[in-house]
Amino acid sequence: MKFPTLLVAFIIAASSVLSAQKKEVSLEEIWNGTFRQERLQSLQSLDNGKEYVVLNYDRQAGTTSIDVYSYKTGKKTRTLVNSADLNDIKAFQDFKFSEDESKILLSTELEPIFRRSTKEIYYVCDVNSKSLQKVSDQKIQEASFSPDATKVAYVFENNIYILDLKSGDRTQVTEDGVINSIINGVTDWVYEEEFSFVKAYAWNPSGEKIAYLKFDESEVPEFSMDLFKKDLYPSQEVFKYPKAGEANSEISLHMYDVKSKTSEEIDLGDKYDVAEEAEKVNENAVGDFYIPRIKWTQDPMILSVQVINRHQNNLDLMFIDAENNEAELILNEQDEAYVDITDNLTFLENNSFIWTSEKDGYNHIYLYDEDGELQKQITSGNWEVTDYYGYDPKADVIYYQSTENGSVNRDVYSIKPNGKNKKRLTDRNGMNSASFSADYTYFINTFTDVDTPNVYTLHRSKDGKQVREILNNKALLEKNAGYDFAPKELTTINVNGNDLNMSIIKPTDFDETKKYPMLMFQYSGPGSQSVSNSYFSSNDYWHQLLANKGYIIVTVDGRGTGFKGADFKKVTYKELGKYEVEDQIAAAKQLGERAYIDADRIGIWGWSYGGFMSSNAILKGNDIFSAAIAVAPVTSWRFYDSVYTERYMRTPQENPSGYDENSPLNHVEKLKGDYLIIHGGGDDNVHVQNTMRMVEELIQANKQFDWAIYPDRNHGIYGGNTRLHLYTMMTDFILEKL
Repeated sequence: MKFPTLLVAFIIAASSVLSAQKKEVSLEEIWNGTFRQERLQSLQSLDNGKEYVVLNYDRQAGTTSIDVYSYKTGKKTRTLVNSADLNDIKAFQDFKFSEDESKILLSTELEPIFRRSTKEIYYVCDVNSKSLQKVSDQKIQEASFSPDATKVAYVFENNIYILDLKSGDRTQVTEDGVINSIINGVTDWVYEEEFSFVKAYAWNPSGEKIAYLKFDESEVPEFSMDLFKKDLYPSQEVFKYPKAGEANSEISLHMYDVKSKTSEEIDLGDKYDVAEEAEKVNENAVGDFYIPRIKWTQDPMILSVQVINRHQNNLDLMFIDAENNEAELILNEQDEAYVDITDNLTFLENNSFIWTSEKDGYNHIYLYDEDGELQKQITSGNWEVTDYYGYDPKADVIYYQSTENGSVNRDVYSIKPNGKNKKRLTDRNGMNSASFSADYTYFINTFTDVDTPNVYTLHRSKDGKQVREILNNKALLEKNAGYDFAPKELTTINVNGNDLNMSIIKPTDFDETKKYPMLMFQYSGPGSQSVSNSYFSSNDYWHQLLANKGYIIVTVDGRGTGFKGADFKKVTYKELGKYEVEDQIAAAKQLGERAYIDADRIGIWGWSYGGFMSSNAILKGNDIFSAAIAVAPVTSWRFYDSVYTERYMRTPQENPSGYDENSPLNHVEKLKGDYLIIHGGGDDNVHVQNTMRMVEELIQANKQFDWAIYPDRNHGIYGGNTRLHLYTMMTDFILEKL
């Protein structure tokens, strides 16, 4: 059919007007909360399985409350605690129930320490009487109820204490705690950061024993940071930080008897005698070990302990008999590269247990008896179990999340321990996650895809049938419809013999006959994922801003990233920064051959591991990349912590070439394009030392570059106007240089 020329012109003009009516996103909007998603905050199931609680904040009154809602109806049934009704607390920031839910620990005056650790003032609130009891006048760490809720244990200045709530008597469990030397009951910096926990003690189910970890970090080298603030003289923060190949804390496991008030160190056997083990390895290696998890079993006197060697490729699951403090090896898992630590261990009534492992090449669920004998591999296939939600003994069903529907997607499944009756409980392609009620009757599904911000729905666990919608973000979608946003396209690209997941954002007025500059974003760290079927993050909104200005934004998950099997992930072992960089360079080169990509204007950026990658990319791929931004980058793995780095690289003493050949510091002479490096001066994680050394190497190579230091800011580089300033700087750099 032939349209009249006038009609065609009218249609084009009308389309242009409609397009022109759409707004371009601004940096201020990205960082002032304009696009904030609605979320369910601090949702927690009550033991009855019929209700859940949510921490609500009344901004106008400045008060907080713990409100109870019905799973089935979604209606609020009652309020457990409201700070407006309490004399001593205006508001609280967090809460923990006692086991019988008769008491609640309320956290106030939170003071951050590192990424996960805080100091705070705790109060015990009686649910029925609403009476308050202050745990300590000092700010303390990791308070927790005894199983019968008659006592509270906590850590103060590296020592463990127990408060008897009835008598008010306070017992000091340990007495040798010293800042920057001996730690009891909480973790040191590297455990907190890399093993993802802070509370390093656990009441046994009967309340008779407390198992705890002791860290002797006296031989760990100290790291210091100058914090400038606004005082006349800067202050200095000094803490123990074991870099790759340096001394770790000496770790030991102890058992405290509440009645006799005595502690005993647990002998884990000759294998874990540090001095003896060190003699068996070569002089450049190390013989110490880690205890990344302790957990009481269904037997109140049996503690499970996971112990892993420093190379992190040989993991023992041990049982400790708390009556005689003897250790027994139950399960050993080994890998040529490394064994990942998870929280997926679940004990059944007879102390048989559920465990996840990558031993068949993909992460799957296994069932073992109480003696560690394999009973059944419950899941199998060329896909990964990505989350383990738990076991329902009543229905004899296991619930988990997996990538069976594609590595960029997640679905929730149920399965019997015998591997039969598997059911997919979610039916929309995208990222699905679940939060189950205490009795597994219901689960709240959080769903998102590239077109849909988070939607929260309630489902029946037995068949996945939706009961009701709890919360959606339709208001955000309606708001976003007024902006000139382009879709995030998911696809793949074949690079170096692998089909890699890729996302692309193109300008909304994209014309394939034109040429566009391209900016690549990536993280690329081991087991990570940047390409997924999910809605916009803050960086996606920034990428939309750049797309509005005529850039194509591409993200590629190369070798070493996660959720495509152990071989794909672990190919980077001992060679961080080699294969991942090769894949980014090859992908950029291949994309640059597309008619609509300007091969002379290809840039790359990333943060942390991504900053390490973008630095290497512009150096090793100097004929491909013309600009790069590195935010808080590692520039040599010799500067990073022992647990993370050695998991993937072993020690610098054992693998010097792996550390040095892929360090940007050793390739600065290759810089041709425009390079911007940015760091926070108070970064306790990836130290600003990384950027300072990179700057010095560039100066000595007489290479021009741009750089910025944000005083006192940590690894996240945020606070006040900081994020807006940072992204304004990066935007200006890209507009000028790319």
